[in-house]
Amino acid sequence: MGEGASAPRWRGAASRGGGRPRSGSPGAAVGSRWGAVKDPTAVERANLLNMAKLSIKGLIESALSFGRTLDSDYPPLQQFFVVMEHCLKHGLKVRKSFLSYNKTIWGPLELVEKLYPEAEEIAASVRDLPGLKTPLGRARAWLRLALMQKKMADYLRCLIIQRDLLSEFYEYHALMMEEEGAVIVGLLVGLNVIDANLCVKGEDLDSQVGVIDFSMYLKNEDDIGSKERNVQIAAILDQKNYVEELNRQLNSTVSSLHARVDSLEKSNTKLIEELAIAKNNIIKLQEENHQLRSENTLILMKTQHHLEVTKVDVEAELQTYRHSRQGLDEMYNEARRQLREESQLRQDIENELMVQVSMKHEIELAMKLLEKDIHEKQDTLIGLRQQLDEVKAINIEMYQKLQVSDDAMKEKNEIVSRLEDKTNQITATMKQLEQSDKDLLTQTRTIAMSFVKCASNEAQHQYKLVKDISF
Repeated sequence: MGEGASAPRWRGAASRGGGRPRSGSPGAAVGSRWGAVKDPTAVERANLLNMAKLSIKGLIESALSFGRTLDSDYPPLQQFFVVMEHCLKHGLKVRKSFLSYNKTIWGPLELVEKLYPEAEEIAASVRDLPGLKTPLGRARAWLRLALMQKKMADYLRCLIIQRDLLSEFYEYHALMMEEEGAVIVGLLVGLNVIDANLCVKGEDLDSQVGVIDFSMYLKNEDDIGSKERNVQIAAILDQKNYVEELNRQLNSTVSSLHARVDSLEKSNTKLIEELAIAKNNIIKLQEENHQLRSENTLILMKTQHHLEVTKVDVEAELQTYRHSRQGLDEMYNEARRQLREESQLRQDIENELMVQVSMKHEIELAMKLLEKDIHEKQDTLIGLRQQLDEVKAINIEMYQKLQVSDDAMKEKNEIVSRLEDKTNQITATMKQLEQSDKDLLTQTRTIAMSFVKCASNEAQHQYKLVKDISF
């Protein structure tokens, strides 16, 4: 499952490849029924889920029995972190880097701070730790800090909800992508009853080897007597977890209601402002209508006055009255035409007001969408800048290492050349010494032989002495 550790696999006899049972054997029906159905990845997920249940249950029971404040040396707590590391590594995709291919759980855990704003503090604390050099060490420190904050279940719940983001780090059959991941997150809620005091700064988290100790979960006959007490403790923990979950849900409901009330107050304020604007427009239209009515009344009064004048002079000026009556009819028609035009103008103004109100709503919606797009682009730009800084740091480090290796290679080459020169000098000296030794030996033998020829008549002991000198 990545970085020197793999998820434990426990499979049945039918899935270990021991051969398909023959049709005549008693286990043929069982083998044919179960051997072809079991999916290895499903078995791995089930095994990891069972190990997580045992680890969480054992940790809670032991913490309640021996005291709730735990430290880094507590064995059940260490095994819990090992099991969680195996669960997070299951189905992890291979990520390509500049130097090699690797798997790390720090990638999905680092994503939590973008989904859960309260996780920004824990991620910044992990990055600031001086002793951590590998992504796996940062991930282990993150799990320990999340447990101390009692927020591990909340952080991982936000992570498993985002399946589209998790698919960049995990395969489709991974534990975090399936229902087993949600079950484990639900079990992590029970860890809120535990108080942990872990020293992350001085602990070597980069080189730890995560191996599950199964002896802690294998029960013997002595554990059967404490089963009833464990059931009672589990019932108490379930009740406490239920109350905490209910309280959390009520708090979230209250916060959502407060947010809804705030939004309703804002919308009510906007509606009151729009209503005031509409009332002002109505008052203006009423004033214009009153003015038109007064003008119409004035026209009618003038018309009546003209009619009275014509009635007084009807007998004397009948023909003139007829001509004046025609003019009055034209004036009346003109007044009616003006009244219709003013009514149409009022209707056009009301329609334009409705159009302006709708345009205002559309502009506000467009501004909200634009602000959301700007925030998303800013988050993307920040992530790209961080990646660029990491790449620059890696390039600088590689360049420094290359310069150091080049300098060391030059020094070694100079030393080798010096040693070769000294070796050649020593070889030449040895050859000269050998040649001088050979010449000395030849001269000695020649002198000895001459001495033997000259003194052949002397005593025998002198001859032996010369023979010894020759050798």
